[in-house]
Amino acid sequence: MSGASVDECLLRVATSIGTPSFVYFTEPIVARAAALQAAFGGRFALSYAAKSNPNPALLGWLKDHIACLDVSSIGEFRLGTQAGWEPARASFTGPGKRDFELKEAIEGGLGELVLESVREAIAADRIAGSLGRVQHVLVRIAPSRVPKGFGDQMAGRPSAFGIDVEEIHEAFPKILALPNLRVTGLHIYSGTQCLKPDAIAENYRTFISIFCEVCDRYDLAPEKLVFGSGLGIPYHDGDKPLDLAAVAGGIIGDLDALKGEARFARTQLVLELGRYLVGEAGYFVTRVISVKESRGNRIGICDGGMNNHLPASGHFGMVIHRNYAMHKVGGGDPAEKIDLVGPLCTSIDRLANGVMLPRIEEGDLIAVHNSGAYGLTASPIHFISHGAPREVLVEANAPRDVTRQLGDID
Repeated sequence: MSGASVDECLLRVATSIGTPSFVYFTEPIVARAAALQAAFGGRFALSYAAKSNPNPALLGWLKDHIACLDVSSIGEFRLGTQAGWEPARASFTGPGKRDFELKEAIEGGLGELVLESVREAIAADRIAGSLGRVQHVLVRIAPSRVPKGFGDQMAGRPSAFGIDVEEIHEAFPKILALPNLRVTGLHIYSGTQCLKPDAIAENYRTFISIFCEVCDRYDLAPEKLVFGSGLGIPYHDGDKPLDLAAVAGGIIGDLDALKGEARFARTQLVLELGRYLVGEAGYFVTRVISVKESRGNRIGICDGGMNNHLPASGHFGMVIHRNYAMHKVGGGDPAEKIDLVGPLCTSIDRLANGVMLPRIEEGDLIAVHNSGAYGLTASPIHFISHGAPREVLVEANAPRDVTRQLGDID
């Protein structure tokens, strides 16, 4: 979409629905899914990680465009099934699954339970047995190392996620022996938000090595192998977009060699991803309600801040604050420095420090880019009791208010 058409739509949203708002465009999601399939030549089925954005309307739209859904709580499982996803298309990850979550998911026809520990396997086996079920499971493995370049690492150090690869041969026979579970594959998600193609390809090769070693040792012909994508998006000015062709070029040969082995000939390879699919398709739109000068700095005070968009404020995995890419809706010249803050009574409520934008005046709209993932539901919306922002889904340039009551997952 062109910048002009985006701004026209964002202005319509601000006028008719209000601000602050998260606005999600479906067109870029379609393009991103097509780019993934083209780059990897259809070698991967795509799985959407609901935690990145669990808006029910978005989930309902995605079910017709993405093969699989990964959930990380029973709440996300409910949201997905209520949005029209067949339970059999869902997997359930997460290190802290409680018995009632396991019971509801298994009883509800969950496709695959992703086991993060032997303890969880024993609990799932007991619950599946009580229901007269045999539950399909994927065993999640944590590699011993993650290449440099990943924004968040879930392996290579002490981690709550999965079974350490050093312990897998102690754990795996115990899981295989459980009568009410059927191991149908393996799962690895060891790092996120990487913009370095070589590091991503190296990470995938580690996955393949572990998959082969475990499957060979236990004579397992897996139905499914899940690759945690780790594909990053350019949040900040100066970040270079990921070269997807370079990622694919660095790993396709290894994928083909894997599929060339008899035990993997019928295995479905799954790429699990969230932000890379929907992150760049979303904008956070906030209105400037006041402008002031303070000790030589120009400050724009907005109607939405860290209570709506914690990641943009720099408090969601960012060690040193870096401004998200953003623009003034409608544009203009020339650019000048301004600090942008939210409405909260705390000095940490900052959306931008010294960002270069066309001159900002009261009433102007700011669009924060890369806000389609880990925005609203990663934020402390109840802090200081401002109202929740709106959520808007844009299909064929037609905005639709899809705001939900947060916490309503029944």
